[in-house]
Amino acid sequence: MATMTKKQKVINALKTGKGLTAKQASSRFGVGNLRATMSSIKTEMEKYGNWEVVTEQTRNGLTRYSMNDTHPGTRMYGFDKFGNRYAL
Repeated sequence: MATMTKKQKVINALKTGKGLTAKQASSRFGVGNLRATMSSIKTEMEKYGNWEVVTEQTRNGLTRYSMNDTHPGTRMYGFDKFGNRYAL
């Protein structure tokens, strides 16, 4: 069984529609530099126009990252807990 990378864990968390701050990513997934991780994720996820990576400021001045599905609706595929795509 393959183990998930920190990047895959962050992507899966963001696909649920909830955002992450650097502190949350560090405590939940062990990500040391969320800004660099999100830069890599943004390049990958926005490549085909299906996802948009969004940043916002929290009330405390922290940066929260989230992802929006640019084509909401019924999908013909899903993702397992390891980020692998499968047909529905």
